Amino acid sequence: MKLNIRAAIAATAILCLPALASAQSRSAYFSDGYLFGHQLNPSFANNRNYISIPGIGNINTGVMGTIGVKHILYNVDGRTTTLLNPAVSAAEVMNGLNNSNRLGIDARIGLLSVGFKGMGGYNTIAVNTRTDAHVKIPKSLFSLVKEGISNKTYDISDFGARADAYVEVALGHSRTLPFDKRWRVGATLKFLIGAGAIDAHLDKADLTLGQDAWHAITNARINASLKGLSFTNSFSDVTRRYYVDGAEFDSDDLGIGGFGAAIDLGATFRLNKDWCFSAALSDLGFINWSNNIEASTDGDREVITSDYLFSTNKDADNSFSNEWRRLRDGLTELYQLNDHGDLGSRTRMIGATLSLAAQYNLPVYRNVSFGLLSTTRFMGDFTWSEARLSANYSYGVIDLGVNGVYGTYGLGFGWIANVNAPGFNLYLGMDHTIGRLAKQGIPLSSNASLSFGINIPF
Repeated sequence: MKLNIRAAIAATAILCLPALASAQSRSAYFSDGYLFGHQLNPSFANNRNYISIPGIGNINTGVMGTIGVKHILYNVDGRTTTLLNPAVSAAEVMNGLNNSNRLGIDARIGLLSVGFKGMGGYNTIAVNTRTDAHVKIPKSLFSLVKEGISNKTYDISDFGARADAYVEVALGHSRTLPFDKRWRVGATLKFLIGAGAIDAHLDKADLTLGQDAWHAITNARINASLKGLSFTNSFSDVTRRYYVDGAEFDSDDLGIGGFGAAIDLGATFRLNKDWCFSAALSDLGFINWSNNIEASTDGDREVITSDYLFSTNKDADNSFSNEWRRLRDGLTELYQLNDHGDLGSRTRMIGATLSLAAQYNLPVYRNVSFGLLSTTRFMGDFTWSEARLSANYSYGVIDLGVNGVYGTYGLGFGWIANVNAPGFNLYLGMDHTIGRLAKQGIPLSSNASLSFGINIPF
């Protein structure tokens, strides 16, 4: 099965548009009856034991980004068209974009989870699938597509993509400190089984496209770790060498791509009946991938069109046909990647998350509390952060919460509804609620998520 690299990149972007979710519902951070609080902060414990219903006990999926359908599709005279339509001005397209535009998926699906009291505290065992996929698109790329060739320099080196898929087996324990009951601490040890990972970077892409001359420099590389994956190559009659034109996947070689480990650390400090503070550092770990398929430009590729001198003498070395062939060769070579094959194993961090929170219970009505949660995900070029202000209500088996969020992905609204009755638990929520829709029913923004689970507490 062959995969064209350009088609794969386009498919990834399309998939990201309708579908980044929080790895766990952050809207539920301050919900007392939420059974999976230990995945947000390992010091959190439940009042009861529980077992999840396999496959549907803890589902978190969705999309987050700074670019959406509204940046691609426009309304002109009552008709839907793309940004390439001449009736849509370049200024209108550019004003709606950031210098660096992001899309990504960060989903966690719980296969099985158990929580129980014992050993002086609260214990958890969980098996989850994790998927992280992120793409970063510079504003200058949209400018190049919209404006075409003009007397302007475009720096599109901020383009990049990253994806991981793995399974985690997590063992957690939390307890109150015996010498100070105001403190509760917890830790979760995770064993990671890698399925696949990919990194794509445009380290340099400077294009000066003038009416009389072009100057272009590129430097790009792709690293992929997936059993059964290899690059395919074609021979270029222009550059007279082989280059990567796609990839193929042999399902017979499919297997475990790597192993790793991570740890979650958390602490909670209850100052008094009104105030509670907490902090957590999650997913501090790595995966060692057993293979590393690489393709790159092998450093800078440069073409300056003014270096080419055309002669009207068809027998000269720099005749029009010869010189044009040399220029075409140079331009083609800018984007051709060399296949380096499998370079062996590589180790990469999975991306740690820092959470800091404060919660205040109303003294006059204990069923209501307010919380402030700060979250930062450390992923190198794809690092993001947010602040979430929550209002929460708890009465009997019902927990409700609403929150406003502001961060890397802009403003948003989240909510959580949780029913935690004896023998039955159901929760439903969104960290980012779907906003306005296009006529076709497609969200105009790329911020939307869904958290859902059915479990059995006992």
